[in-house]
Amino acid sequence: MTAVLPVPRPGAAAELPLAEDMRSTAGRPAGRAAQTLGRVAPWLVRGVMGLAVLAFLVLAVGPHVLGYRTMTMLTASMAPEIEPGDVTMVTPIAISEVTEGMVIAYHKPIDDRSLVTHRVVSVETGSDGSVQVRTKGDANEAIDPWIASLQGDTAYELRAVLPEVGHLIQALRTPVISQVLLYGAPALLAGWLLLTIWRPIRDENEDRA
Repeated sequence: MTAVLPVPRPGAAAELPLAEDMRSTAGRPAGRAAQTLGRVAPWLVRGVMGLAVLAFLVLAVGPHVLGYRTMTMLTASMAPEIEPGDVTMVTPIAISEVTEGMVIAYHKPIDDRSLVTHRVVSVETGSDGSVQVRTKGDANEAIDPWIASLQGDTAYELRAVLPEVGHLIQALRTPVISQVLLYGAPALLAGWLLLTIWRPIRDENEDRA
């Protein structure tokens, strides 16, 4: 009795390799995306954490350790040097050192005595050592309509301007962003730690393979 073997249809032998090739190539974009994400994520986490630590040091620790103060500019009276939303850094100096042309921060002697950062246009020193100044915003046409008496022994001179930082601080205070940071920051930290722990093991396994 003669056995009859089935004859493969033309092109049938190529169907299986083609299907396998399609399955293998279909997973390549996802695999590459995962690898790219794995490389980028640690640097992204490090960058976010680094910026957070830097902001904390500059805005919270620095004033207590180095003695400077930070304030957010609310108006455009000192534009373009200081724009609304910029954070100013001021340091204490003796009131006897205040001179014309210097930008200082002080309390207005009228209304709510709010802080103002303007340029000194005139200085008058009394016989008792008291100092009175007239100031003007660079963007204002007129001199401020008051004479300010500098209180105490120190005044605060402008040293640096941090552009747009005030807007960032205001955004961080919103409820939505605060909640995201409250739960997102620990998640980012945990993810970074896991990637740091698992990366050497994964690389070692790949080398063996």
